[in-house]
Amino acid sequence: MKEWWVQVGLLSVPLLAVYLHIPPPRLSPALLSWRASGGFFTYKDQSIFYRDSSGAVGSSDVVVLLHGFPTSSYDWCKIWEGLTQRFRRVIALDFVGFGFSDKPRPHRYSIFEQASIVEGLVRHLGLHHQRINLLSHDYGDTVAQELLHRYEHNKTGSILINSLCLSNGGKVCPAREPWALLQEQAPGCAGTSWHHQLYNNGLLFSILQYINQRKKHRERWVGALMATSVPLHLIYGPLDPVNPHPEFLQLYKKVLPMSTVSVLDDHISHYPQLEDPTGFLNAYLNFINSF
Repeated sequence: MKEWWVQVGLLSVPLLAVYLHIPPPRLSPALLSWRASGGFFTYKDQSIFYRDSSGAVGSSDVVVLLHGFPTSSYDWCKIWEGLTQRFRRVIALDFVGFGFSDKPRPHRYSIFEQASIVEGLVRHLGLHHQRINLLSHDYGDTVAQELLHRYEHNKTGSILINSLCLSNGGKVCPAREPWALLQEQAPGCAGTSWHHQLYNNGLLFSILQYINQRKKHRERWVGALMATSVPLHLIYGPLDPVNPHPEFLQLYKKVLPMSTVSVLDDHISHYPQLEDPTGFLNAYLNFINSF
């Protein structure tokens, strides 16, 4: 692992660029295409980017994808087509502060707000009476946990959760600080993560409040997983510097023995859906087809 000051330095470069109002490089053709194939809806005066693809004929299933830190819905690009062959609707969004969505500042970014934005998107698409399969990664895992709490504990949530599949993220205990992400960008993510986060003047330090929120609300969010009655699964890349093997997996299985788990190949790290899209997709579809 690199020295801490190297990691901090790597993070400081894009943040300094924002502070000095240095424009980021132009968006890649792939990201331009991703944006062109999506749309925007408004949540409390904030413009939120999302994609919504119609898929498998004869299926009534819907999947909503929740991305991680510090990236965007583009994290799902390599499994998008595969998901459309199984689900009637495949939906993803950029959380506020990420990707093509607005990045207000100053702003108190919170997991609670992100969960409400997901609920707002589901209502916007007219799916609030439809059972939803949630597929999440990293930061998105915590948003999914808040949605699960609302669904299981007080029934105030507007998403009817049919299943939840998590992937590499700090779910049962606070993950390591996310500096480690900077030294192991996944294939297809390098040169895109920071570029996309910087689009429209993103500020990562404001969003990093979620680390403290995970600690503060651990009982609420881990409790939601422990008490859930919906099918629960984990897809895990074991070479993850943020959630290291075997400690993370041992704790997960101890706290959530009712959850099923798919462990990918030894060389798969923090972005399994990008590093091993075939293995990730097969693991997810095996889970979905098991109930």
